[in-house]
Amino acid sequence: MKLRLLLILALFSALSPLMAAIQEKTVEYSIDGVIHEGFIAFDDVVEGSRPGILVIHEWKGISDHVRQSCRHLAELGYLAFAADIYGKSVRPDSNEAAAKLSGSYKKDRPRLRAKVLAGLEEMKKLEQVDAKNTAAIGYCFGGTTVLELARSGADVAGVVSFHGGLDSPQPADAKNIKGKVLVLHGAIDPHVPDSEVAAFMAEMRDAKVDWQLVHYGSAVHSFTSPAAGDNPSLGSAYHELTARRSWKAMQAFFLELFPKP
Repeated sequence: MKLRLLLILALFSALSPLMAAIQEKTVEYSIDGVIHEGFIAFDDVVEGSRPGILVIHEWKGISDHVRQSCRHLAELGYLAFAADIYGKSVRPDSNEAAAKLSGSYKKDRPRLRAKVLAGLEEMKKLEQVDAKNTAAIGYCFGGTTVLELARSGADVAGVVSFHGGLDSPQPADAKNIKGKVLVLHGAIDPHVPDSEVAAFMAEMRDAKVDWQLVHYGSAVHSFTSPAAGDNPSLGSAYHELTARRSWKAMQAFFLELFPKP
């Protein structure tokens, strides 16, 4: 009987790490005395530190879509930290309010950079994160934000912009970019005109950045977000195939940045 019990305990002990789930939690942090609320996801089966991926939200703040992206990144073996650009409980409840708030940050790039850099530093403090191996992804407003993070000269291995704005009031700042850049863009996105895309390409070339730009032919704005609906005539719509393809492109990019042992 004792032998059977010992065998059961040994088997349970061996299997328990494999049964571990993705861990997630909200975290509060302060920027200039203002409380911000982020979201963390990681796999506690992974031993030691691992690359940290900063995730930046769309124009309405941290959403279910962003939290789910963090979970998927955790399943890939990374720690994902969704940073809060706006501040705790600041969540626009309409497109008009979101446009006004996100627009205020786009007009004040130093303020936007300060917020995303603060989020990056918070992520680097986490014990599960290898602070020397970090990257960032962002959606829409967040895509714009991670490009500004790169232009600030932040020490990140790379950034990925999903259907983000590409404009820069200071194109010369691209010379500060230390990591690689991947832009995943809807080819018929009315919010990012061809002239903006062309200017971005020139900016990257002039600064000799290691960059990639993928055009998805059938996609408009917000192609990764189910909440965007399914009517592309409105300019923003979810596109399932493009969402899958762009996620795979991001995965390949991260494997290049952080090769598996």
